[in-house]
Amino acid sequence: MEKSMFKSKANLLLKDIRFWILFFFVIRLIGITNPPLEVAHNWRQTTVTMVARNFLEVDNNIFYPRIDIAGEKTGITGMEFPTLNYLIYLVSELFGYQHWYGRLINLLVSSIGLLYFYKLVKRYFTETTSFYATITLTVSIWFQFSRKIMPDTFAMSFIFMSIYYGTNYLLSKNNQKNSANLALYFVFVLIGMLSKLPAGYLLILFVFYLFQKEISLKRKLLFCSVSVVSLIPVFWWYFVWVPHLVDTYGFWHFFMGKSMQEGFGEIVLNLKDTFKKFYDTALKFSGFTLFLVGMIYSFVKRERKILLLFSLTFLVFWVLILKSGFTFAHHSYYIIPFVPVMALVAGYGIDQIKNKRFRVLLLVIICVEGVGNQFHDFIIHENDSKIMKLETDLNKFSSKHDLIVINSGDYPTPMYFSHRKGWVNSNDSISNETFIRTLKNKGLKHIVILKRSFADEVLLPNYKCVFNNREYSIYKP
Repeated sequence: MEKSMFKSKANLLLKDIRFWILFFFVIRLIGITNPPLEVAHNWRQTTVTMVARNFLEVDNNIFYPRIDIAGEKTGITGMEFPTLNYLIYLVSELFGYQHWYGRLINLLVSSIGLLYFYKLVKRYFTETTSFYATITLTVSIWFQFSRKIMPDTFAMSFIFMSIYYGTNYLLSKNNQKNSANLALYFVFVLIGMLSKLPAGYLLILFVFYLFQKEISLKRKLLFCSVSVVSLIPVFWWYFVWVPHLVDTYGFWHFFMGKSMQEGFGEIVLNLKDTFKKFYDTALKFSGFTLFLVGMIYSFVKRERKILLLFSLTFLVFWVLILKSGFTFAHHSYYIIPFVPVMALVAGYGIDQIKNKRFRVLLLVIICVEGVGNQFHDFIIHENDSKIMKLETDLNKFSSKHDLIVINSGDYPTPMYFSHRKGWVNSNDSISNETFIRTLKNKGLKHIVILKRSFADEVLLPNYKCVFNNREYSIYKP
C-alpha cells in the first residue's frame, strides 16, 4: 500500500512542471559563480557588468549608464534600459560587488518566466501540450542564455508575465481583481520592453482579443489606453534618450537596427546562417524536427489557434529579422524572442503522438541534445581565466584611474577584468606610433598586449616593458 502511494506521488511530481523548472534551475546553478568568461558572448556580458559596476563605483543614476571602453570620455552611452544592470548594482550595495550576481538574477527571473509561459499555453491548449512546450523551451537556447548576464530571456520572461496578466484582465469577470491585473500588465510590459525592445513583439497576440465580442468595448479601450501609456517611456528611452546620450557624450555603442531594405540584402547574402538560427540554434535538430511535426499536424487537423499564432508572430518577427540583417544571422541570441513560439508548436506536435512512451522518449531526446550541446557554456577555459589576474598586475604600476589600451580588438572583456577604462584596438593600430601618440595626448598611461587569450602577441620594442608573463605584457608608452 505504501509503495503504491509513493509511486503515485512520484508520478504526480514528475507531471508537475514546477518540479522540472526547479530541476533545470538546479542544473544551471553549476558554475553559477563563474566570471563572464565562457567563449560564447563574454563580450556581451561584460558590457552589462561594466555598467553595473559603474553604477556602484561612479554614479548610480540609472539614466546614465556608462561602459569602460570609451577612452578619455565619460563612457556614458545609449543602450537598453539598464534594468538587469541596476538589479546587479542593488545587490552589490548589500553584499559587495561580484561578477556572477547577474547570472543568478537572470536565472531566477527566467525560471519564473517559464512558469508563466506554461500557464499561458495551458490556458489555450491541453495541459500536456503546455508541459511538453515548456520543457522544450527550457532546454532550448533558453537553457544557456537564462544563466548569462544578458537581458534577453530576462526581458522575455517579463513579457510572458505581461501577456498573462493582460489576458487575465481582458477575460476576467471579477471586476475587483481586474485593476490588479491591469496594473501588473502595465508594469511587466514596461520592464520587459525597456529591458529588450524586440521582446515586445509578442504583444501582437493581443490583436486576437480585440475582435472578441465577449469582451466589452469599454474594457478594450481601457486596455489599449494603458498599453499606449506603457509604450510612451519605451519610445522616449530608445528614440529620444538613447540618441541624446550618444550625441551628448560622443560614444556610440548600442545597435539600433538598419533599414529593412539594407537588412533584406544582408539576409539574402547570409541565408545559410539565417536558416541555421531556426533549425539548429533555437531548439537544436530534434526540437526543430518536432516543431515541423507540430506544423504538419496543425495543417492536417486545421488547428486554427496554432496556425494563426504562428503566422502572426512570424510576420512581425520577420520585420525584426530585416531590421537586424547581418547581425541576426551572426548572433545566436537574436532568435530568442521567437523560440517560445517554436517551442509551443513543438509541444503541440509531441502531444499529437498517441503512444505515450514514444512521447516521453522524444522529450528525453530533446532534453539530452539540448542540454548536451550547451553544457560547454558552463566551463571556463584555463587560458581565458588568466585574464582575471590582469587587474592585480596592473595595480603594481598604475592606479585604477589610469587609462590603458588593450589589443583585444572589439572585445571589451579584458578591459572589464583590468578594472580600468580606456580603449580596445587591434594589433595594427597599437603598433602605429602615431596612433599611440594620439592616445597618449588623451591620457594613455599603459599598453596591455595580450598573447594567448583574446589576441595574439605583438612586440613593441620602442616602448618600455614594465611587466611580462605568458599571458600578457604591459608597456609604458
